[in-house]
Amino acid sequence: MNTRTTSETTIQTPRQTPPLPMFEDPQAWYGRDMANRRSEWVHEWTAEEIDEIETAVSAVEARGLEILEIGREDFPLPTVSSRLATVKRDVLHGRGFFLIRGLPVDRWTLRQAAVAYWGLGTHMGEACSQNGKGHVLGHVKNLGLDYNDPLARGYQTNARLPYHTDSSDIVGLLCWRTGKSGGLSSIVSSTTLYNEMVRRRPDLVPVLMSPFHRTRWGEIPEGKKPWAEVPVFMPHGGRMIVHYVRSAIRKGQLLDGVPPLTDRQIEALDELDALAGDPAIHLDMDFRPGDIQLLCNHSIMHSRTAFEDWPEPENRRHLLRLWLACEDGPALPEAMLRNYEGQTGNGRPNGIKVPGVPFRAPLEAE
Repeated sequence: MNTRTTSETTIQTPRQTPPLPMFEDPQAWYGRDMANRRSEWVHEWTAEEIDEIETAVSAVEARGLEILEIGREDFPLPTVSSRLATVKRDVLHGRGFFLIRGLPVDRWTLRQAAVAYWGLGTHMGEACSQNGKGHVLGHVKNLGLDYNDPLARGYQTNARLPYHTDSSDIVGLLCWRTGKSGGLSSIVSSTTLYNEMVRRRPDLVPVLMSPFHRTRWGEIPEGKKPWAEVPVFMPHGGRMIVHYVRSAIRKGQLLDGVPPLTDRQIEALDELDALAGDPAIHLDMDFRPGDIQLLCNHSIMHSRTAFEDWPEPENRRHLLRLWLACEDGPALPEAMLRNYEGQTGNGRPNGIKVPGVPFRAPLEAE
C-alpha cells in the first residue's frame, strides 16, 4: 500500500508496522542526474565578485586582524552576501551541496586565502571546532598518520575515506593545492540512500534507525562519554536527517563498555556502504585550486579517493575546512542535539568542543 503526502510516500511491507516513509524532496537526488545539471550547482565567481572579496581581504590585512577576530561586519560583501545567502539556502534546504569556483589563490598567500575563506564563512554561519585542539579553521592534509590508528582522523592521512558526515550543519572545503593524483571528491544524497534501503532492504532500515556506538576519538565534550550513541537514519521535521561515520563505529568497538556489533548491524552498514558506492547514486567532482565545496551534513555523505602527493612540501594537497553552525538550518532530532555533541548559543550542533580548549585558527596543519 502506498500513501502519498506532500513530501513523502510510505511503503507498506509485511515486515514493518507502521509503514516506512519515502522522502520525495529536493534532498533526494541521483548522481547520474546531477552530473548532467552542473549549471544548477556550480557557480564561477565573476570578476566583480572577486574584486569585492579581495577588497574585504585587504581591509582586514590593513587593520592587522587575526582570523579569530574577523566577524561579518569586518568583512563587508555588499553584493556577494546575497549570492552566499542563495547558496546557503540551497545547501541547507535544497539539494544539499554547491560548488563555487575561481578564487584566485594562485596570487594569494595562504593567509590571504584563509582570511578570504573565513570572511566568506562569517556570512553563512558560526565556525565550530573540528577537533580536540579547538581548530575552527581546519586543514585537510596528509600528516603521515595511519588511518587504522584508533585516534587518527581520516583528514590527516592520504587514505581513501569512506562515505561519512561531519558534526555541523555545513562542512566547507577550500582547495588550496591539489595532489599529484587521486583525491577525487564524491558525495551522495543520504536521503536517496534511505529511500533505496526502503526499496531494496526494508528489513534493515529499523536497524539503521537504532543507535550505534561511535568513538569520540578521545575528544570528549563536557559531560559526555568516550562514545556517542546515535542512529544513522533519523526522520524528523518532514525530512530525513542522517549522521554516519563508519570508522567511528568500527573504532568504537575498541572502547570498554561498548557492546559488540551484531551480525544484523554489520549487514545493514555493509548494505548502506554498497549503495553509496553505486555510480548511479553518488556524484563525483574534481577539486581545482580556488574551489569551495559546501555540503549539508544532514542530507549529504561525502567521500574521497586515496591520493598520491607531490614530493615537495609546498606543493602537497591541502584543503582548508570550515564547520558552520547555521541558525536557519533544518530542525534536528534530540539524538543530534543532546546525545551526540553540544550546542551553540543558537541551539545548533557545535562540532567537537572539549572543555578548557580555546578556539584556534592555525595557518598550517598540526
